Amino acid sequence: MSSHNPSTAGTMVLAREEQAYRSFWVRLRAYSAPAFFLSPAAILVFIFFFLPVLLTILISMTDMSTATFGRFNWVGLANYAKMAKFRWTKVILKNTAIYVFFTLTLFNVGLGLVIALVTTHMNRRAGFLFRTLWLLPRITPSVVYIMMWRWMAADAPYGILNQHIFGPLGIPPKDWVTAAPWVMVILVNGFVGASFGMIIFTSAIESIPDDYIRAAKVDGASTWQSIRYVIIPMIKWPLLFVTTYQTLSLLTSFEYILLLTDGGPGRYGTEVWALNAYHRALANYWGNIQFGYGAALASVLVVIGIVMSIIYLRVFQFGALVEEPKIETL
Repeated sequence: MSSHNPSTAGTMVLAREEQAYRSFWVRLRAYSAPAFFLSPAAILVFIFFFLPVLLTILISMTDMSTATFGRFNWVGLANYAKMAKFRWTKVILKNTAIYVFFTLTLFNVGLGLVIALVTTHMNRRAGFLFRTLWLLPRITPSVVYIMMWRWMAADAPYGILNQHIFGPLGIPPKDWVTAAPWVMVILVNGFVGASFGMIIFTSAIESIPDDYIRAAKVDGASTWQSIRYVIIPMIKWPLLFVTTYQTLSLLTSFEYILLLTDGGPGRYGTEVWALNAYHRALANYWGNIQFGYGAALASVLVVIGIVMSIIYLRVFQFGALVEEPKIETL
């Protein structure tokens, strides 16, 4: 028969408890400093980002408007059902996809990357001056910037495009804002958005050690091959950041569209999702401003942004980007 000593068992239990207690306090002290320094940012994110999203979702489930303000009712998913049945919802969603895709690929990422590559492969001062000129659309006040485009695209005899570009080519003069609204919307937004990507990509390219480029040149790589096989793979982080950030920015931006076309010409000609939410929630011409319905539109935009971010993380292989480098030991 095996003997059992209660005192020994009790001592072992107390020892394990004391060890667990000490381990808890060790972990607490290890995480207390990071938590302390992160707490201000966490509080700001909670107050100014998480709570507004939560309030927007709650408001979207009410019939809050100027007609019901102060006595609004809980309607659940009625606003979302109304949105799905609205005959112009598909048109607005298609407009948003066109606006985001072409502005992002042609300008915000595409042109920004091209400018960064070109200016980093030329004289340093000339490249700096060229990049400075590309910042002018971004620092120009929005109303002044849009008025410049309106005058350039105006019908004869005012528009610069008609007088000096299309006229000599034999193209009939017209008001290009109404004749080609999507081209104008994409150009107006693209010339502003390209500067952001240009700055990020330029900084990333200039941070690549020169030894990598020299080694590629020694191996016989051309400039294009150096860009394709050395530079582009080494700036995946900036590419992921600019693509994700600019997608979310374009999904929620409507300022230049509002000033240039206000969603026209015609009914919902260039109306994007964010502009539609603004019109419904804050600027309804029929007098009944629909806060609940506008909040529902904004909530859908949040979901679309989250989905797009997850897709980008998969496409750019975010897990591999944050993975610790593997060090071989002999």
